[in-house]
Formats: sequence, structure tokens, C-alpha cells
Amino acid sequence: MKRMVLGLLVAAAMSLPALAQDIQPALLFDLGGKFDKSFNEASFDGAEKFKKETGIGYVEFEISNDAQREQALLRFAEDGRNPIVMAGFNWAAALEKVAPQFPDTKFTIIDMVVEQPNVQSVVFKEQEGSYLVGILAAMASKTGTVGFVGGMQVPLIGKFECGYVGGVKAARADAKVLRNYTGDTPAAWNDPTRGAEITNNQISQGADVIYHAAGGTGVGVLQAAADAGKLGIGVDSNQNALHPGKVLTSMLKRVDVAVYDAFTNAKADTLEGGIKNLGLAEDGVGYALDDNNKALITDEMKAAVDKAKADIIAGTVKVHDFSTDSACPY
Repeated sequence: MKRMVLGLLVAAAMSLPALAQDIQPALLFDLGGKFDKSFNEASFDGAEKFKKETGIGYVEFEISNDAQREQALLRFAEDGRNPIVMAGFNWAAALEKVAPQFPDTKFTIIDMVVEQPNVQSVVFKEQEGSYLVGILAAMASKTGTVGFVGGMQVPLIGKFECGYVGGVKAARADAKVLRNYTGDTPAAWNDPTRGAEITNNQISQGADVIYHAAGGTGVGVLQAAADAGKLGIGVDSNQNALHPGKVLTSMLKRVDVAVYDAFTNAKADTLEGGIKNLGLAEDGVGYALDDNNKALITDEMKAAVDKAKADIIAGTVKVHDFSTDSACPY
């Protein structure tokens, strides 16, 4: 019996290093909901991939208003959740307060830089991916007029807008780009009705390809474009399948990879603070080509956009970065 007890104790002791590798991840979504078919859903997909591969579950939280942010962060940190990943720049203010209180907890915020030693900030070169879909929009347009619908009017979405217009003008210098935003509060990310209204207004002005960077609001943009027999362009997630044959492409922003990598690196105890800036060269952004839209992308269009991608990576084409210079030249 003594030998059996001793054996069990030794076995338990030997298992401790393995247990030490287990983590208790948490994922906090931004306004717009987990299944927004865009930004939030991409983060969810990354967490689900990690869960499927490792068998390690995670907790999640969908906020309904900004006042819940700090409370949610505190609750997860106090519960020992680690790492804690936040999808969206609006988490920054709460994280600035909470992160210093839990120096042993690893945090990752997507779309904003928070300079704390235990915070990894993941940002993207959205302007580069938007430039590519701008080229496709200009080449697909029959009217020479295309549209852009942004969500909340903030510098982040300015990167999408300015990059898109740059791509449009590179492919078709005389093209006209209509630009509108759905609001100046966080509610702008979850208003499909307003997105559809703006899209219909742009269509009435001649736009036949409309790109959105508006989170859940963009579902209304794509629906309105499809209903009118025009083309939409999705964002963040691959939204081509929402309206097959009516979504020209989607500007992919690999939020799923950011979440997956944060969880994976935390499990390996290699998650570090600092800034990760992901663009075309890092495969952090791109455009979607699949069975749902391949009939819409001609060989000429693909060649043009692939050349632009190579030139951007090589540095021979510079895409304006609205986050460092808000004077968009277009």
C-alpha cells in the first residue's frame, strides 16, 4: 500500500510541469456581437481553432455597452484568466487601468497600442489590403463610380478608406469614390439598416461597387448592394459567401490569426508584450478569392492586384498610412 501511495505521489509530481502549461484563456468581443460576420466573428474563429487543436476551452464575453469594459476585464483577471484577449480598439482605456494591477497576467489587444509590459498590441496595415480591393473595385466598375461605407469615423477606419481610394485611383485615375460613415459612436458598428440606407444612396449616385469597413453594419451594406444587382466588398472575415456572385471580394484582416497566436504563444509561455504590425508581407491582410467570387475576378484583375501586392511588399509602391498622416491625398 505504501508503495502504491508513493507511486501515485511520484506520478502526480511528474504531471505538474504538464499542468503548468495549461492556460485559462479569455476572449472579449467588441460591440456588434460575436456573430457579426466580420471582425468579432474572425476573433471567435481563431479562438475556436485553438480550442479544437488543443482541447483547451476559453471563456468569452459580449459587451452590450462601453460601461461594461473595465468591469469585464477586472472580473476575468481576478478569476485568474490568462491570457486575456480583447477584440477592438475601444478596449484600450479599460486596459490601461487594469493591466498594471495584474502584472503577471498577459493581455493582448487587437487594433490599438497599449504600452504596458504585459500587453501585446496587434495592429494591422489595413491600408495595404484595402488598396488591393480598391484596384479590384475600379476594374470591376462599369460606371466609374464606387463607394465606401465606414462605421465609426475614427483614424483606424480612415486607414481602410484612404487605402481603398488609393487603389481605386491607381487602377482608374478618373474614378469617383463616394465616402460615407454610419456614425460617430460605437453604435455605428451594429446598424445594418443605416448601412443599407447609405448604400442605396450611393447606388442612386451611380456607385456599382461598394466596400464597407463597418463591422455588423456591413451586413446591411452587402445586402443592399446584392438586392440592387450591384457588387459589395466585404471586410475582415471572408464575406463572399453571404451573397455568392454579388460580393466582388473581401478584404481579409487576420484577426483570427492574432487570437490564435496569442492563445498558442501563451500556452508555450512565449507571449510577450510589445507591438505586432501585420501587413501584406506578414500575411496579415489580403483579399479573398474562392468559388463564390472567382467568376467575378478576371485574369487581368488578378494579375493587376497580385502585381500591386508584390510591389507593396517590395516597397516600390507606398500606400498612404492614415494613422501616421491624416491628410489623405485623395
